[in-house]
Amino acid sequence: MFATIAAVLFGLALLLELLGENIQDLVTPRTLTLGGLLFLALHVAGYGTGWGRRRR
Repeated sequence: MFATIAAVLFGLALLLELLGENIQDLVTPRTLTLGGLLFLALHVAGYGTGWGRRRR
């Protein structure tokens, strides 16, 4: 799930970078890229993968 969010953020960052746009100086391609890296790191760390502890 986090990998999908990261892919969407990277896609938005790429579009904004190609268009040369910023959204109110708060959301820039750099902030979207950093958000994508955060979600990618969470995915690699194992969060949001659906694998949890199974009790017996």
